[in-house]
Amino acid sequence: MRKTNSRGPSATKPRAPAKNVDEYLAGVPEPARSTLSRIRAVIQSAVPPETTEAISYGIPTFRYKGALLAFAAFSNHCSLFPMSLAIMGAFKKDLERFDASKGTIRFSADKPPSAALLRKLVKARIAEKERKLAERQKRR
Repeated sequence: MRKTNSRGPSATKPRAPAKNVDEYLAGVPEPARSTLSRIRAVIQSAVPPETTEAISYGIPTFRYKGALLAFAAFSNHCSLFPMSLAIMGAFKKDLERFDASKGTIRFSADKPPSAALLRKLVKARIAEKERKLAERQKRR
C-alpha cells in the first residue's frame, strides 16, 4: 500500500507547496480541480467581502475573523473542512450521504456537496464566528 501525505496533489508527486489558492488548484489533477474550483466559487459567493483566502497547513482556507473553512484534494477523494464540531453536528442529517467524521466531509470529485448545502454550511459557520466574537467582546 502506497503512503500518501495530506498535502493534496503533492501526495502523488513531490513539488513545492502552493503559495496561494490558484497555485494549489493548478496542481490538482482533473476532475478534482474542476470540482474544487466550483466549491471555491460557491463559497466565494456566500462569504462577506472582507473574507480572504490563504494556504494554511498546505490547503486552501477561507479566513473570516479567523479560519472559516477549508477544502482539499487527495489521491482518492476531496474534502471540505468546516472547522467546527457544532456545525458538523447541526448538519449531521444533511451530511449522511458523505463520509463525514468529526471535522471532515469527504466526497468523490463526481459527487460533491450541492451548492445549496455549501451555502448553508458557510452561512452557519459565519453566524457561529460572529456569535463567538460577540460573546468574547461581552466578557471584556
